[in-house]
Amino acid sequence: MASDASAPLASLAVALAHAEKLLVARPSLAEAQAREILKVAPSEARALALLGEALGAQGRGDAAVEALRAAVAGDPAAPRAWQALGDQLTLAGDAAGADQAYAAHIRASVHDPELLSAATALCEGRLAVAERSLKAFLKTRPTDVAAIRMLAEVAARLGRYEDAETLLARCLDLAPSFEAARHNYAVVLYRQNKASGTMAQVETLLGAAPANPNYRNLKAAALGQIGAYGEAIEIYEDLLATHPAQPKGWMSYGHVLKTVGRTVEAIAAYRRSLALAPNLGEAWWSLANLKTHRFTSADVAAMNAGLEAAEITREDRFHLHFALGKAREDDRDFAGAFTHFQTGNSLRRADLGWDARAHTELTQRTMATFTQAFFDERRGVGADAPAPIFVVGLPRSGSTLIEQILASHSAVEGTMELPDITAIAKMLGGRRGIADRSLYPEMLKDLTADEFRVLGEDYLERTQVHRRLGRPHFIDKMPNNFMHVGLISLILPRATIIDARRHPMGCGMANFKQHFARGQAFTYDLADVGAYWRDYAALMAHFDQVLPGRIYRVVHERLVADPEAEIRRLLDHCRLPFEPNCLNFHQTERAVRTASSEQVRRPLTAEGVDAWRAYEQWLTPMRAALERPFPEVH
Repeated sequence: MASDASAPLASLAVALAHAEKLLVARPSLAEAQAREILKVAPSEARALALLGEALGAQGRGDAAVEALRAAVAGDPAAPRAWQALGDQLTLAGDAAGADQAYAAHIRASVHDPELLSAATALCEGRLAVAERSLKAFLKTRPTDVAAIRMLAEVAARLGRYEDAETLLARCLDLAPSFEAARHNYAVVLYRQNKASGTMAQVETLLGAAPANPNYRNLKAAALGQIGAYGEAIEIYEDLLATHPAQPKGWMSYGHVLKTVGRTVEAIAAYRRSLALAPNLGEAWWSLANLKTHRFTSADVAAMNAGLEAAEITREDRFHLHFALGKAREDDRDFAGAFTHFQTGNSLRRADLGWDARAHTELTQRTMATFTQAFFDERRGVGADAPAPIFVVGLPRSGSTLIEQILASHSAVEGTMELPDITAIAKMLGGRRGIADRSLYPEMLKDLTADEFRVLGEDYLERTQVHRRLGRPHFIDKMPNNFMHVGLISLILPRATIIDARRHPMGCGMANFKQHFARGQAFTYDLADVGAYWRDYAALMAHFDQVLPGRIYRVVHERLVADPEAEIRRLLDHCRLPFEPNCLNFHQTERAVRTASSEQVRRPLTAEGVDAWRAYEQWLTPMRAALERPFPEVH
């Protein structure tokens, strides 16, 4: 009798093992095998999981998610099914759902009661509880890789990516074959703009699983970070050929096409994304963010319908408001446009922790540190390299135009908004948490001449990956580097620094209309925008005083009014001979990653110079903040 009872179980195990073998090489046959098993055992969780994986391998994402959800419902303790569900949700662009699935995967993988408690807290979003439990656990078992990986997950969710990176590196030292931890490590590196490190980890992952779509997607994104757009496009095209039902995949593809100037194809990719997910606010905003694209009445109706949808996310909602603001502005309905911009900004600002007073205090500390005596005492320090050209200022100030003009010169390579100066400043500050006070910039007083030189050489080494043309000069267009003019002057004394300056009201309103993918948290409130511009102008005036002639200022309105004269003066300051290509910058074919990418591919016009005046009646908070005197520095 025992033999008879075990026969169906043995047959089921054999059938599941056969489906498992087919999964990698022949996913369509694995699907067929899983369906045959489910005819006999409709609720068999392992068969449902295999079906989901097979469907996912064939690019049938929605069906894969449905099967995997059924699998984890039948067996909540199945770690592989949870991980596969997380992978499919990541491909579908459901970041929140993927996070929950990956957390459930961790919980299902853990059998130690103490770790299970921490994993449950992580799944439920009780991060402080999870962190305390994991730290206590690791005091007695410091080499437990599951606990280390969980603690890294907590750190990543709290935005402490450096801590997460350190933990995951330790995890991989102990367990080099821990694939899930390596994937986490690659993602954490990517989020810190460490593209070279990301690439190294992804290549290891792809060595073990060359067809994994999440690994390939991450590789494409990392290639974009270093400007290897052609390779990134090839990966996206291959991925979308096999996994076409991925709205966020089409959107990412559109972003890269836009960057390299293939605008018509970018629009088609964004439209494909919206065909799959009509309420995907970021795709609508991506169309608006081309600046040159006009929406149809049907588009406006679709976006308004999206705002009424019950299932719309907060992120979709604010993206739709920014896009509708652009649509209303194009129709010259400025009251309607401002209402949408205001609503979108309010929603976005609620997610961010911008503190205008803290920024003003940091500006005061920076001015107090970088005195003329401070620089006099440190003459001759830093790396002796004239290659970098820094374009600083506020976003939407005309910095992309300056970059495009300079990058049209045969001796200058345009790169992108490089994060490396900010990363160096953050490293020097030693700040561990949001509540901690950074030691930067005051700690620069204690550095030696050798240390300043090493920091300059470190910057040059970090940015080398972006220098693909071998030209003598390259541009770093990170606007927020205006806060680090002092640091740049110490570590790279021969670098060129250009301040892109635009009328404060015009610059401020342009920022208020813009949704930034990341950073620039000051732009989502009119008073914050005004205060930030005031801080910036005060700091630049301070550096003009203590480092006379160090910063060259390009005023956008003057550049628009008399391009040739201003361009000649700019090239003279950069010690570059005049080249006609710089006047015809709009004909220069190069990748441009900023919001002005399409605008700098057209001849220069004065069209946007006074565009802010259409909104003047609503800009009182910004004007009031601009007119408020900068606090005296003691």
